[in-house]
Amino acid sequence: MCGFVGFWHLQKEPPIAMNEIARQMSERIAHRGPDAWGRWRDDDVPLIISHQRLSIRDLSVRGAQPMLSHSSRWVMAYNGEIYNTRGLSEALATRGVILKGHSDTEALLNSIAVFGLQDTLTKINGMFAFSLWDRLEKKLYLVRDRLGIKPLYWGFNRGVLYFGSQLKAFTAHPDWQSDVDYSALANYFRLNYIAEPYTIYKGIYKLQPGHVITIDRDGRVENKVFWSLLEKANAPKLKTEDVKEHVEELHALLKDAVKCRLVSDVPLGAFLSGGVDSSTVVALMQTQHSAPIKTFTIGFHEDHYNEAKYAKAVAQYLGTDHEEWYLSVNDATALIPELPQWYDEPFADSSQLPTLLVSKLARQKVIVSLSGDGGDELFAGYNRYFLTRKLLRRVAILPHSMRSLLSKIILSIKPEMWEHVGKIIPEKIRPSMVGDKAHKLANVLRQDQHKLYLSLVSAWDAPTDVIQRESQEYAWPEVVEEDFIFKMQLLDALTYLPGDILTKVDRASMAVGLEARVPLLDYRVVEFALRLPMQEKIVKNEGKWILRQVLKKYIPDPLINRPKMGFGVPIKTWLRTSLKDWAHDLLSTEKLTQAQLNVELIQTRWRQHQSGVRNWESSLWSVLMYQAWRESI
Repeated sequence: MCGFVGFWHLQKEPPIAMNEIARQMSERIAHRGPDAWGRWRDDDVPLIISHQRLSIRDLSVRGAQPMLSHSSRWVMAYNGEIYNTRGLSEALATRGVILKGHSDTEALLNSIAVFGLQDTLTKINGMFAFSLWDRLEKKLYLVRDRLGIKPLYWGFNRGVLYFGSQLKAFTAHPDWQSDVDYSALANYFRLNYIAEPYTIYKGIYKLQPGHVITIDRDGRVENKVFWSLLEKANAPKLKTEDVKEHVEELHALLKDAVKCRLVSDVPLGAFLSGGVDSSTVVALMQTQHSAPIKTFTIGFHEDHYNEAKYAKAVAQYLGTDHEEWYLSVNDATALIPELPQWYDEPFADSSQLPTLLVSKLARQKVIVSLSGDGGDELFAGYNRYFLTRKLLRRVAILPHSMRSLLSKIILSIKPEMWEHVGKIIPEKIRPSMVGDKAHKLANVLRQDQHKLYLSLVSAWDAPTDVIQRESQEYAWPEVVEEDFIFKMQLLDALTYLPGDILTKVDRASMAVGLEARVPLLDYRVVEFALRLPMQEKIVKNEGKWILRQVLKKYIPDPLINRPKMGFGVPIKTWLRTSLKDWAHDLLSTEKLTQAQLNVELIQTRWRQHQSGVRNWESSLWSVLMYQAWRESI
């Protein structure tokens, strides 16, 4: 795992100090690869690429980057891990190409040189983002893996093409000009992250998963897709009568996905929350490893958020070498000012806190850690999937006219009033945020799928109202699918998975020089999961049914049969206590006005949150993280 950054002066004279500028840009991402630094420059164009190396396989200089192919035509700067390099090496040997070392970079680069880029991309299994420079044709190729596990940013700014692993490296170039994209900002205030392909800066983009772009010396850009999630989702579904075979096939795929991710020349471990996904990964690791696997967990003193006790029980049953760190308010308070420097652009998933801390914990003992991310999107694990399915079935029995009338009545009453009405419900069974849930129910009654999905994923229902200047949200991906739950899964896999989950894990792990691997996102597992019928994902209002059947082969029911908790953080309470002064300062009239945000709207929510009338933790956290980001740049 590494990081790289490059720039190409296409429309203006290059600076004299290109080498020094490249060095300064690379230093911004040195945490991604603290073991070595390398640079390659083509003076004919001019283009320069810097690379920061985290040595995982072939720790010698033979794995150094940027790397030149055996033919000297191609130059690669690469971030990621390829797991089937043995097959690539054997294929190269049949063409007379014998590799000097055993790094995956060398195998990948020379496979492209011999067999071509497209052919190689269809064969490789792994996570990757790389730049590939063709010295003969003077063309630059930028490539990102199928699911967007590894990041790659690119774009033009004042006549310079920038490309690399993180935005912060671009801002070190003396010609860089930071222009905020307010439509992307509106997208952020809705989702708490900026969805692909946009970034906080105008003209700078995230390369979308499964895409290859080519840029020639005239600045022409060609965009191609080598793997499409939606295309794979259109494959015929598997037959429901073959469910036992499906469980065994998934078991075999997962076992191999974990096995190939155990290859490493450095110490290796795993994150363990005690949930279905991470427990499955750790169980499959431990059965294929002779010594106890090192596992790591973050706990909370607030019992409602604490999964550490479940993780400990799973670790003891499997016999792992387990470590845990209980997160205190002081830990969180000390860490929050650091967050903007790791995430480069506004990012407000509050689980970024424990993710960064569990990465720090793991890095004390290992350099590679496996993670269970991706299971919820693939196997319908989020509560919103099966709760929405349950609600849709129930309201379907009502006549359309009655559903429409009920919806109008519910929406006519403000959420604040619903909070007062909700007080008549006994406290033990009273749901939180009654008003918000009532309005979501109204969208279910109307069966407006798009609005329902937005209401389920939004921090702010009307994000353009938060910004005090003209802005318009970018369009959502077009997903045509009759099964609304499957449609939600696909939308999450296209937006939430790369934009939030994988971004969070990449930045947190790379902040401490830790490589995170995600076996559930092995493309073979993904393609299989997309073909599964919904009846094998959701059973009796419980998600991930088929994944649970695999896990039951290793862990008994009582250890895993519990309500889903997620990787939550008690932000709601902290904003009223230990983080109150910090938040109050960022939400002052002066600072909100400087940021061109809606002072009255935001401060009203702040007062309501402080009084306990409403829980606005998600929307407030999005504003706070934006404000913290602004102060960090």
